[in-house]
Amino acid sequence: MDQSTFMAATGASQTSAAFWLAPISSAMERYQINTPARQAAFLAQIAYESGGFPLPPVAEKFNYAASRLDAVFSSLTQTQCNALGRQTGETCVPPDRQQQIANLVYQNKCGNGPAASGDGWRYRGLGLIQLTFKGNFDAAGKAIGVDLAANPDSVRNDAGVAALVAAWFWQSHGCNELADQGSFHAITAKINPAHEGEQGRDNAFELASNALGAAVSGGNAMA
Repeated sequence: MDQSTFMAATGASQTSAAFWLAPISSAMERYQINTPARQAAFLAQIAYESGGFPLPPVAEKFNYAASRLDAVFSSLTQTQCNALGRQTGETCVPPDRQQQIANLVYQNKCGNGPAASGDGWRYRGLGLIQLTFKGNFDAAGKAIGVDLAANPDSVRNDAGVAALVAAWFWQSHGCNELADQGSFHAITAKINPAHEGEQGRDNAFELASNALGAAVSGGNAMA
């Protein structure tokens, strides 16, 4: 895949495409994301997850108004949403409150400790696939040969690591096989069980499929 094809498939800028193409191509080769159908689905999902291939750092943000916090994170109380969400006159939730949100909503899940441990913020969604939770960082690190549990920010800051983590997650969750079957919505469920942003993901998949010449057969491709 050359840079112009990558740009056409993802909508990435020239600068972003030049930055991401080599590490993503290498990661796709390592994890057998090696057909137009697999590559179109993979690029679509990581384009959506990362917010369009920004330059590092690539990290989950918690810049939510109170009403949106309540809708996205059911584990928070209304009082917590009102106190931690974006306030009147604020353009962005301050970093300290974003950390509080992450530590609360991700506490005691998949290897994370309680809110006081800071694990929610430390292992928030990072990198192209928005890898989340200490247990997943540990598993991904063992697979690619980097201690990600001890160095989670490498997923946020290192393009090579971010690309490998995304491709490892993809292969280890059976997404190559789902792409072969044309089951794009099933891939979305693997990455985001709530199917958040499904229309945006579908639009990204159509863009990538057109650019790569992947077969998109109506409903089957989105099954």
